[in-house]
Amino acid sequence: MLTTSPQALQVLVVADPGLPSRRAASIHSSLERYLREAYGVTTTLYTRTDTVYLTPERELALDAVEDLRADYPDVNIILTEIPRHTQGDPLIAEVYSDRNLAVVSCPTLGALATKRRIIKVMMSSVNKLVPWDPEATTRKFLLGWSNWSNNEDSSHQSLHAHTITGGPRLIMGMTIANEPWRTAPKLSGALAAASATGAFGIFYSSIWQMSTYLSTLRLLSIGALAVLVMVAWLIASHKLWDRPVNERLATVVMYYNLSTVLTLLITVVALYAILVVLILLGGLVVIDPAFMTQQIQQEASFNNYLDIAWLSAAMGVVAGGIGASFDSDADVQKVTHGQRMRQRVYTDNSTDADDTVESS
Repeated sequence: MLTTSPQALQVLVVADPGLPSRRAASIHSSLERYLREAYGVTTTLYTRTDTVYLTPERELALDAVEDLRADYPDVNIILTEIPRHTQGDPLIAEVYSDRNLAVVSCPTLGALATKRRIIKVMMSSVNKLVPWDPEATTRKFLLGWSNWSNNEDSSHQSLHAHTITGGPRLIMGMTIANEPWRTAPKLSGALAAASATGAFGIFYSSIWQMSTYLSTLRLLSIGALAVLVMVAWLIASHKLWDRPVNERLATVVMYYNLSTVLTLLITVVALYAILVVLILLGGLVVIDPAFMTQQIQQEASFNNYLDIAWLSAAMGVVAGGIGASFDSDADVQKVTHGQRMRQRVYTDNSTDADDTVESS
């Protein structure tokens, strides 16, 4: 903790690449203004993007963090995508007053963490590190939904998420951090196989006839089954299911796996929806209504085109799972928290990414 009340305050925010760095950039001006108003001194806020490392025991590598903030003696905040969990609940933030350091976990704030929510947590963390009482302007940043708790060391305090809502919020936050909308381009083999197979539905009348006689419930069931098959195949073929190396990490690894499944579900459902739209448009252009009427032996309608697109897309998604086998394991694994956490393991001998992965 700072030992005096300086005339100027320097605050450094070190954010992980990706979502944390974007969130840090979005709140920069607002956070700097609130800090200046709260403490009544000239305040300078610096932001920096850098990877926060872990020890081989999967704890935060505080010694490595020291190197990131060496030039900023006042308050330092780490905004990381590392999901953290202690004392049975997800961990939102930690404060180390002896190091003038606060660590905020981005995923624990949730998928739709607003700027105000992030600023509240950061302001609350800073209040634990400065030696003088904040002015009345910071009262609005007091946390009503969680309280700080002391650890064995009085200089170390923790802010945990709510017992009931914290877990689901953490999983959603991890899923957003995985950026499922950027997963599809990494599945080029799956996309090619799904598109090619789905397109056959436009040209084969047997698929038209089959989709005509399938009930809506059965068509929906086929689509859901196709999505689940592709997700399961992606997890199995690219080894995306993590196993805890010890019992202490079992809960965190469970969050890793749940966020991986949810990320892939979102990606595959989006792929399915795109295929349905594309095949539907293609069918409307290629298939003449009179010819379809002759083949399915009933008056062709828009619903028939939609049924054909739905069934063809299901075929395409299943084929896409097989095509995913040709995609790079490394590219696909990077969309999961487990793989990215393994790449963060810090060693004294090397911080090179390749050496780090091998050591983990």
